[in-house]
Amino acid sequence: MISSTRRLVVGIAAVAIVVGACGSSATPSPAPATQAPTTAPQSTAPEPSSMAPESSAPAMVNMTAVVIPKQINNPYFDVAFKGVQKAATDIGGTVTQVGPSAADATQQVPFIQTAATQGNDAIIISADDATAVAPALKDAMSSGVKVVGYDSSPAVGAYNVFVNQADTAGIGKGLADMACDVAPSCTGEIAVLSAAQSATNQNAWIAAMETTLKDAKYSGLKYDGVVYGNDDPQVSTQQAQGLLQAHPDLKVIIAPTTVGIVAAAQVVRAAGKTGQVFVTGLGTPMGMVDYVKGGESPEFALWNVTDLGYLAYAVAAKLVSGDITGAEGETFTVPSLNNGQPYTIGADSVVVLGPPFVFNADNIDQYVTEFGF
Repeated sequence: MISSTRRLVVGIAAVAIVVGACGSSATPSPAPATQAPTTAPQSTAPEPSSMAPESSAPAMVNMTAVVIPKQINNPYFDVAFKGVQKAATDIGGTVTQVGPSAADATQQVPFIQTAATQGNDAIIISADDATAVAPALKDAMSSGVKVVGYDSSPAVGAYNVFVNQADTAGIGKGLADMACDVAPSCTGEIAVLSAAQSATNQNAWIAAMETTLKDAKYSGLKYDGVVYGNDDPQVSTQQAQGLLQAHPDLKVIIAPTTVGIVAAAQVVRAAGKTGQVFVTGLGTPMGMVDYVKGGESPEFALWNVTDLGYLAYAVAAKLVSGDITGAEGETFTVPSLNNGQPYTIGADSVVVLGPPFVFNADNIDQYVTEFGF
């Protein structure tokens, strides 16, 4: 039996409990905000410390921030925005979420440009394409706007800090380990159903998984490659169906995307392949509980998405208040996260939320009840 407490192994000294979206036509002028702003009481922030490299959580700050997810009305980003809103209440400031209805970097760019020209202090963004959004983000930074990436990174140099949900190598190893767990005796054909071909985080995780699969431990697994569902339920369903047709002996579909993993599990069930083909990857407890109990997906993983949003906003507040600059080696604390222990900004101005958690039949009910998503 799979242990209910086994966590993905990552080299991060942080503990979290519980991925994202990515498709083409530009929107010339962004629509008004599709979610109501959150405003918290304001007070005068104290002068930032000029001595200690480590800072505590910011006092109440007066800032305006715009969150731009890959896609509006995506359940994953809706949950992350709840964390952002909670942070705004706790820390101070006003935050609004806007963005495209389709996961498309060309549609993100006008929202970035508008946020920068409206006088906002910070932009918090999950990039649909790291390179495509970089020029607009750099322009925003040059005008004094602080840019925080979360979930999926913009290009290095196009943000002040990127808040990574977990260590890339750790996620890659975790995906390989879960495929090995659910494949009979760690043998058989496996394939990946990803989000968009340009999705920064998906590509990095898959590359890390492919490296891990070269280890002798996984020699019984035959890797059939990657297909892309664009984080669209219909496209993901079609791609999962295509995998079953193209690979009759397929044993595992690995979907490191909350949309793709549900679509793959639905396809396996509808095809009558439960117990023959298994699904794993990254998903939400609420989205996957039925398929864990039904046997289509014995285990999957994720991190605390609410905490990811909370940390992204807290980092933005620290940048705006001057507590941090985003330089490698800076440390800071957010009392409600990471058991109050310091976070350290690493290479390329990246800070890691913490390791994801493996869900299975032994523990999933607890987390569906606790997190409700």
